[in-house]
Amino acid sequence: MERKVVLILFASLILILLLLTGLLLTNKNFRDMNRQSQYSNDKIGVVVTVGPQEEFVKQVGGDRVNVTVMVPQGADPHTYEPLPNQMKQVQDAKIYYTVGSGIEFELAWMDKLKGINPEMKVVNTSQRIELLPNTVEDKGTDPHVWVSPKNAKIMVENIYTSLVEVDPEGKDYYQKNRDEYLKQLDELDKNIQQTLSGKKHTKIMVYHPSWAYFCRDYNLIQIPIESQGKEPTPQTIASMVDQARKDNITVIFVTPQFSSSNAQVIAREIGGKVIVVDALSDNYLENMKKVARSFANS
Repeated sequence: MERKVVLILFASLILILLLLTGLLLTNKNFRDMNRQSQYSNDKIGVVVTVGPQEEFVKQVGGDRVNVTVMVPQGADPHTYEPLPNQMKQVQDAKIYYTVGSGIEFELAWMDKLKGINPEMKVVNTSQRIELLPNTVEDKGTDPHVWVSPKNAKIMVENIYTSLVEVDPEGKDYYQKNRDEYLKQLDELDKNIQQTLSGKKHTKIMVYHPSWAYFCRDYNLIQIPIESQGKEPTPQTIASMVDQARKDNITVIFVTPQFSSSNAQVIAREIGGKVIVVDALSDNYLENMKKVARSFANS
């Protein structure tokens, strides 16, 4: 009987210890979450449309901003629909940086996003950029402004100006970050010029026409396979094969957001290959160097 009582008391003691440990851990986790939430709330909530903008904002805003990207890596900004958790980030944001050049996600969703958070400051990062016509779709403007490092510098300036307006206390911090990143963009521009020296008027065949601004800056000629946002017809594919042979093109460039099947057909016909280049990478500086090397080696 006494042994049974001792066992009961011992088991009760173990249970009490476990409960106390659980309470301590729960309290610690709550404090950590509270600190994390407070830290997050101290930052300026910023929303951007595509990955390259994320780098631009983070490079200027540093640890004073918290950035949400609406169109994630690998998604198509022509068709993407935001998730509920992204809508929550919009609801809490102070600034939305639009690309502002006619990208389809923004044309379809910006009115709704503004309605979720009417107090949110909406900044067009393409302000003061000379937009190219969308010759492929024969309407509107080409939305892919960021693929030009020269345009990226203007976008960074627009980001800097608006961050100072929202957070004037951070002006010196933002200015230092901006100046450093603008130097890196200048170095990127020089690097690309060197990489593509001797490639003037080289024709590059691409599935999706993302590279008009890049080609304008570095004297390349973009030949798109896709037309008016539609899959190429067999006649178009045959025409692309003929043109590739005529211009000695041996590489077809595709992006991760679109199927490469038609590009593979053309590549097989010309005895060439398909290479992936991503216009939407959030690692902007390194990605653009990689793109320049891919075009130079084509």
